[in-house]
Amino acid sequence: MAHYKIILAYDGTDFLGFQRQFEGRTVQNTLESALRRIGWGGSSVIGAGRTDAGVHASGQVVGIEFDWSHSTENLRDALNANLPQDVAVCSVEEIDKGFHARYSAIARCYQYRLFFDQIRNPLKERYAWRVWPPLSMDHVEKAAEFLIGEHDFSAFGTPPIPGGSTIREIINTSWNAEQDFIVFEILGNSFLYHMVRRLVNFQVEIGLERRSPFEIENLLKETHGPIVQGLAPARGLCLEEVRYPI
Repeated sequence: MAHYKIILAYDGTDFLGFQRQFEGRTVQNTLESALRRIGWGGSSVIGAGRTDAGVHASGQVVGIEFDWSHSTENLRDALNANLPQDVAVCSVEEIDKGFHARYSAIARCYQYRLFFDQIRNPLKERYAWRVWPPLSMDHVEKAAEFLIGEHDFSAFGTPPIPGGSTIREIINTSWNAEQDFIVFEILGNSFLYHMVRRLVNFQVEIGLERRSPFEIENLLKETHGPIVQGLAPARGLCLEEVRYPI
C-alpha cells in the first residue's frame, strides 16, 4: 500500500469546515467521496489542519494510503475530475510510511485579508473582511511583534483536546499591503481553536484605537484567564502552507 501527500486548495464559503461531520458538507467528506469513486477503500483521510466553517485553504495537506497503480500526476488528475469546482488537488507526492499530515508538521502559515472601504464590495468580501475606518498600521504592527515567541495563548483560544496545553510558539508575524488588501500573516508551530481569528479581531480593535497594543502583551502574561470576545469573520482566513522537516 502506497502513502501519498496531497496538497489541497478550497474555497471554504460553502463548507462547514474541513473535518467530517455527521451532517453537512465538509472538505473531508468531499475528498473522501472523490477518492472512493476512483477505487480508494480507506476509512478516513488525515488533514494537517481542521479549518473552520467558511475558512479557505491554498496549502492544506492531506495524507492517504492508496493502492494506486498509476503515476502521482494521474492520481491528481483523477481526483480533480471527481471533485467539485470549489476544491482542487494542487499536487500529489508519494511519501514514506512514517509521514503523518498532522503530527509530522512543524509549522503552519495562515494569512488573513482585510480591505478598507466605507461601502461594501461583494466580490472582495467573499475572501476578505471589510473594515472602516482604515487602521493605524503602526499600532497593529506593534501589537503583532508581541505575538512572536512562546506564550500561553489561553486568552485567544481553546486547545483541540480538552485540558490540553494552550502554549504555542509563534515564529513570525507581519502586516503587508498586497494590491487592494492588507494581509496579516502568522507562522506558528500550531494554533488553538479560533486563535488566529481572535488575534486578528483584537488587532483590528487596536488599529481602530479602541485598545492599546500593550494589551496583547499583558494578556500573553496571564495564565488561563477569560477568553477575549470577538472573532474576525471566517471568510478572510486562509491556510497557506504546512511545513514539514526537510
